[in-house]
Amino acid sequence: MSEIKVVATNRKAYHEYTIEERYEAGIVLTGTEIKSVRAGRVSLAEGYAQVRNGELWLYEVHIAHYEQSGKQTHDPKRPRKLLMHRKEIARLANSIQERGYTLIPLRMYIKGKLAKVEIALVKGKRQYDKREAIAKRDADRRIRHEWKEFERG
Repeated sequence: MSEIKVVATNRKAYHEYTIEERYEAGIVLTGTEIKSVRAGRVSLAEGYAQVRNGELWLYEVHIAHYEQSGKQTHDPKRPRKLLMHRKEIARLANSIQERGYTLIPLRMYIKGKLAKVEIALVKGKRQYDKREAIAKRDADRRIRHEWKEFERG
C-alpha cells in the first residue's frame, strides 16, 4: 500500500456541509503546481467541483506560485481537471442534477508519487444543524474533561 501524505484539508467543509459520499480522484497538474502541492502550499477553502462535457473539473482551489520557477509559473486559481472513471462521473452528475448535491474537495494528498483529491458529495447544512453540531461537540468535550477529572480521583 502506498504511503499517503496529506497536503491540505478543507476543515470548513465538515462544519458547512453534511457529507454523503466520498470519492478519490486524480488531478492534472503542471510541473510548478505539483512542486507547490508537495510543499503544502494549497488552499481548498473555496473549492468546488463540477461536471462539464462529461469531465470533472476542480474550481477555486488555490495552489500558490512556486518560488524557484522564475517567470514560467501557473495561475494559482485555474480550473484543474480531475481524473475518475466515466461511470463514476456520470453517477456524480446525476446526483448533482436530480438531488441537489454539491461536490467539494475535502483534502488533497500525495499517494505514492501522484497527487490525489478526495472529493465529497455534500448537502448544505441549515443554521440550526450547525448550532446542534457545535452543542454536541461542546457537550462531548465537557464529558471527556469530567471523565478525566473523575479518573484522577
